[in-house]
Amino acid sequence: MQNNCIYLDNNATTKVDPEVIEVMLPYLTDYYGNPSSMHTFGGQVGKAVRTAREQLAALLGADESEIVYTSCGTEGDNAAIRAALLAQPEKRHIVTTQVEHPAVLNVCKQLETQGYTVTYLSVNHQGQLDLDELEASLTGNTALVTIMYANNETGTVFPIEQIGLRVKEYGAIFHVDAVQAVGKIPLNMKTSTVDMLTLSGHKLHGPKGIGALYIRRGVRFRPFMIGGHQERGRRAGTENVPAIIALGKAAQLELLHLEEATKRERRLRDRLEQTLLAKIPDCVVNGDITQRLPNTTNIGFKYIEGEAILLSLNKYGICASSGSACTSGSLEPSHVLRAMGLPYTTLHGSIRFSLCRYTTVAEIDQVIEVMPSIVERLRALSPFKNDDAGWLQEQSLVTSH
Repeated sequence: MQNNCIYLDNNATTKVDPEVIEVMLPYLTDYYGNPSSMHTFGGQVGKAVRTAREQLAALLGADESEIVYTSCGTEGDNAAIRAALLAQPEKRHIVTTQVEHPAVLNVCKQLETQGYTVTYLSVNHQGQLDLDELEASLTGNTALVTIMYANNETGTVFPIEQIGLRVKEYGAIFHVDAVQAVGKIPLNMKTSTVDMLTLSGHKLHGPKGIGALYIRRGVRFRPFMIGGHQERGRRAGTENVPAIIALGKAAQLELLHLEEATKRERRLRDRLEQTLLAKIPDCVVNGDITQRLPNTTNIGFKYIEGEAILLSLNKYGICASSGSACTSGSLEPSHVLRAMGLPYTTLHGSIRFSLCRYTTVAEIDQVIEVMPSIVERLRALSPFKNDDAGWLQEQSLVTSH
């Protein structure tokens, strides 16, 4: 197992901060009481959970009473979508986008089989929405608009507050999957147009298996986890105390490092991106290069397969991705890049590099050093180098079989 890998797949998951582990461990050993218990032993655990909730609320610019803990981003998305529909049973229309995470898209597809109508908004070549198309899709029958804050594959950031203003005019609930945005973009839910917002701990140097759902005070919420009184009756089940403590600390650290880390990650990302584009012909950045996450670049290398690039990088101990970790078992090209209308010559060879505050200049320079030779070698193996027609014909034969 490589412990010294160059890890540039932080949009898939992040390293748990050592300080997070330190504060989490005592709640796996010494402080194991149930936070709902009446006795002092459990009460001290309950107090720590409240502190963690306050830490997370501070990162979001929210009130601690608006935070509901979940197991992950997928649960948060499901809970928000289903709660919004249960609160408005007379409305049967949902608006989302073609580039959402499967945790949203697959729920919407299932709801279509249950009689709901779903509008899937398109994106342009930069991965951005057309707000006029959004406005045209909204009606008095629209119960929910669910749109991600930032795309997990390209890093493209949507104009969430502008979207929210239009949604409010039609009385719909506005849910935002902010799994990729929390800890990377400053948020202030007190002034936001968002009604519900999803996040996940393992995307911000916390552990896997913990997430949260922000629910604006006053928004009607019908839980789909039914049982005890936990989370003010909004999500039943005994609290995952060690992970909640960890998420609180992770949120505190993200808020502390946010400004500095954002600037540093942007500089390193631009160093990687600009140098690769200068050294390697026939490659292009996918997505909006101005409105995007500071840590993410998605680069398309023409005439070669992304999987072959990743395998070659892996030999050097370099971890990257060709798309969402939740769809990595699929041989189909990224649904995000396809929705953007990218040509097949670029689509199949697109790689996502996602950085974090632990990424170093030396690591970026190592990637810069090996990438040109990897691309050159793979292109040399392809009989269709610099031949768009031949490449497209080859891909057509592959997909037909």
